[in-house]
Amino acid sequence: MTDHEARSSDAATTIDQLVAAHDRELLDLGLAAVRDELRTGQRLVLDVVELPAWLGRRGASFVTLEGRPGLLGCIGSVEARRALALDVVANARAAAFEDPRLPAVTTADWPDLTVKVSVLSELEPMPGGSFDDVLAWIRPGTDGVLLASGGHRGTFLPSVWEKLPGPEGFLLQLLAKAGLTRSSWPSDTQAWRYTTAECVDPAPRPPL
Repeated sequence: MTDHEARSSDAATTIDQLVAAHDRELLDLGLAAVRDELRTGQRLVLDVVELPAWLGRRGASFVTLEGRPGLLGCIGSVEARRALALDVVANARAAAFEDPRLPAVTTADWPDLTVKVSVLSELEPMPGGSFDDVLAWIRPGTDGVLLASGGHRGTFLPSVWEKLPGPEGFLLQLLAKAGLTRSSWPSDTQAWRYTTAECVDPAPRPPL
């Protein structure tokens, strides 16, 4: 095992352990952010001072909401810039009410709402000089990938491997999402990989 593989493995273990030990708290935060705003029209506000240490440390997350029609929203952060609790709450709210691809979640959606919280490991830089450089580093079924070049930026969570199991197809679709192409690979392309630990609270749930 190389040094970068060992570091990635250690980081993934830490994230896995964190989510396994505290999945209920993470899911409750995501659900409360959606439920409280549906009930009151007001955003959930957390007191960072009162958070347990593990929720108060910086973290990055994605929150995915699904319902009877399918995807209801998916918003997230790839870099840890605020307390994990604040990140989960903000992303859950944004997934419910601000995903530009989809209509806002309503009280009618609540009984069939499934919430998934994905906590990300730290971003690990990869060589970004060419398509083949990135392809050689990504681990199919394991890694999320972030690409950036100029004003272009796109990421796929590890869960996307379920739909795009081939590494070449995975990377080609990510390029398309970021507005880039393999044939005109920009010289300033930067690439990172990361892992996630996920927890899910499935529907049904009592109506509001």
